[in-house]
Amino acid sequence: MNGVTSGNADRLLAMAITAAGGPEVLQPRLEPVPTCGPQQVLIEVAAAGVNRHDVNQRRRGPDGRHSDIPGLEVAGRIVAVGEHVSHRKPGDAVCALIDGGGYASYAVADEALTLPVPHGMTMIEASALPEALFTTWHNFFNVARLQASERVLIHGGTSGVGSVAIQLLSAFGHEVYATCGTDEKCAMARSFGARAAFNYRTEDFARRTLEVTGQRGVDVILDMAGVVHAKANIVALARRGRIVHLSPGGSSDMQFPLRALMQKEGVVTGSLLRPLPLAEKAVIAAALADKVWPRLGTQIRPVISCTLPLGQAAQAHQRLEEGDVAGKIVLLAAVLTDSEAPV
Repeated sequence: MNGVTSGNADRLLAMAITAAGGPEVLQPRLEPVPTCGPQQVLIEVAAAGVNRHDVNQRRRGPDGRHSDIPGLEVAGRIVAVGEHVSHRKPGDAVCALIDGGGYASYAVADEALTLPVPHGMTMIEASALPEALFTTWHNFFNVARLQASERVLIHGGTSGVGSVAIQLLSAFGHEVYATCGTDEKCAMARSFGARAAFNYRTEDFARRTLEVTGQRGVDVILDMAGVVHAKANIVALARRGRIVHLSPGGSSDMQFPLRALMQKEGVVTGSLLRPLPLAEKAVIAAALADKVWPRLGTQIRPVISCTLPLGQAAQAHQRLEEGDVAGKIVLLAAVLTDSEAPV
């Protein structure tokens, strides 16, 4: 391992899942600083994004397969690199998609899944990018095979994924529609670039979607609400449209009129980002670097709901579960310089 080794800090602070349960099971713990493998880098974490996946992992509890330190995205500076790392060096400011361990002062990332902190963005903003961008790119362009001029509907338009996906797809020329839980969030979704946004609590979003698309419907629906919208999604879907699910929600049992789906020759599918093979994630990272990174800071910018110290990870989870979050909650794992702190 080249550069600064773990000898400069024998122990790291981490927030670990101690049992299955509520936010209170997230507890501080001292851990050995991890050692990076041949094609990995060690990042001194400045900030870590908080995601719904982290909440679901905490509810399930330690499983012996994944790190019981949650966190799938971080930003910070590289302090050490593996012997076969060729494109990153100590001192580089990066953000990264990682396989757990982000709620800590140091985290290991595969070199292929690191990306430079975008010009003009803070570490805080950069930490909110990887999970949302990898998720958006994979589900729309790999799973749904989104084509030029196709229309999309995004449930949860002000979520961490939704807020970024609206901006990204709008920048790529797609008509984007969204659903949200309040009129205020609908207004925010429109400010991100959505052509229209519907309050699913007070409006029939499927009927409204057909109205604004001239009864054609949308080609791709991204749904992170589980089975709640199963029937309405098919109504809103265009012929040969695709519905992509990000989460099973509280139940994996889905019910909808099969005949209606068949009449539209529709597809209902979904994906899980974390289990994707590293090689597939690396292809996504390369596509993001080429197609999306030049647009960051101008056409696309993450929405930060709030920042909290690493030690308040439980409070972050509580806020996310209460559902009144627009954008991404970020945990601060290190003292930031003036240029890295929020404006």
